[in-house]
Amino acid sequence: MKALKQYAWLYMMMIPIAIYFILFSYYPLARGFVISLQKFRLIGDRPFVGLENYITVLNDPIFWRVLVNTLIIGGGILLIGFVFPIIVAISLNEVIRASFKKFTQMVIYIPHLFSWVVVGGIWIYLLSPDGGLVNEVIKAFGGEPIHFFTKDEYARPLMILSAIWKDMGYTCILYLAAIVGINPSLYEAARIDGASRWHEIKHIMLPSLVPTMKVVFLLNLLGVLKIFDQIFVMRNPAITRKVDVLMTYTYEKGILEFQMGIATAASFIVILATLILTLVARKITRFDEEA
Repeated sequence: MKALKQYAWLYMMMIPIAIYFILFSYYPLARGFVISLQKFRLIGDRPFVGLENYITVLNDPIFWRVLVNTLIIGGGILLIGFVFPIIVAISLNEVIRASFKKFTQMVIYIPHLFSWVVVGGIWIYLLSPDGGLVNEVIKAFGGEPIHFFTKDEYARPLMILSAIWKDMGYTCILYLAAIVGINPSLYEAARIDGASRWHEIKHIMLPSLVPTMKVVFLLNLLGVLKIFDQIFVMRNPAITRKVDVLMTYTYEKGILEFQMGIATAASFIVILATLILTLVARKITRFDEEA
């Protein structure tokens, strides 16, 4: 009771935050779950149908196709996008000239500030078969223009690479901040023992980055099944079958077809799958344990 009185002002400050989350997070979540159990109508009765909407989603072959697309595209972004920023961060850390290092950091970070509308437009322009920079280079070497955004074999790799290109700079800065925080005495002790720079990176820098790696991996994992903006902006009818993901499936069912019960059921399947993936990843990576 004494502690409650002592920190009462802190609890009072948390009340607006709690109200915000209840109104804009937990209530919509609970309301959505109710809708997923109903045959939703905008006007009139909304009879409960139990798990019928979930069964409809799980029996839909399109759902399984977009799930495969999501796992391939999201998995590629997760794994490749996890490795590249580490390599870039270590490489930048080895740059001696500070001006070049800062300029490079700025260049690779800028795409993270752009919306997917801007990034999608940049990539569509660069890869355009008519006047695009990439195809102009190909033609300069005597090749034929490639219609990148109409070929199935390029669709998924383009989505993966563009996502990595956009967010690599942000993740790279996180690793650089962690590298700066490494105790210099560890390097000094290693040099005294005759360690090369490669051994310093391998045995000091990389192990020290493990806690940051865990955080970055877990944060990226949370977004694997929730890819939407990028696909919505960059897809077209020619490659839809290869790039449609779970969130575009939910969007089409809910917004375009107005089957809100099925759309919310699909959304809760995604939420459940994300929760399971996160719990498994925390267990495997021993996230809560000290590195």
